[in-house]
Amino acid sequence: MNKVRASWVKARSVRMKGNLQSVFILVFLVGLALPSYGEPWAYDSSPQADQQEVVKKEKNQKGPGKEMKQGGKDIGKGAAKGSKDLAVGTGKSAGDLVTGHPVDAATSLGKGAAGFGKNAGVGAGKGGVKIGKGAVGATKKLGRKIKGKKKE
Repeated sequence: MNKVRASWVKARSVRMKGNLQSVFILVFLVGLALPSYGEPWAYDSSPQADQQEVVKKEKNQKGPGKEMKQGGKDIGKGAAKGSKDLAVGTGKSAGDLVTGHPVDAATSLGKGAAGFGKNAGVGAGKGGVKIGKGAVGATKKLGRKIKGKKKE
């Protein structure tokens, strides 16, 4: 009995020794890797880095015509996505009615109609805003032309 226990203890100590070695190697490698993630404070002592100013680039704004065109595109995309949802819902509804599932048919039709309403509404909202921005921009541009002022 003692011989069996002694061999078990010996095998256990060999396994623990192997585990400790692998943990030590892992900690050592992590310790080597950590300094490379630090901030290079020793190399960044130049006064230019502190005095540098960030220059903002002007945002490229679209002209009024392009803005209105994008608004029309958004309205069309919303209507197309909504129509697809409505068609899918109607098709599923018809299939469910044929197979004798009236509750599923009503659910599918409702989901399709809701998808149409959501997508068409979002597209119309986004498109309307862009068309409005374009109209305001065109009005400003026309006003400047009438007064003879340049763009500020």
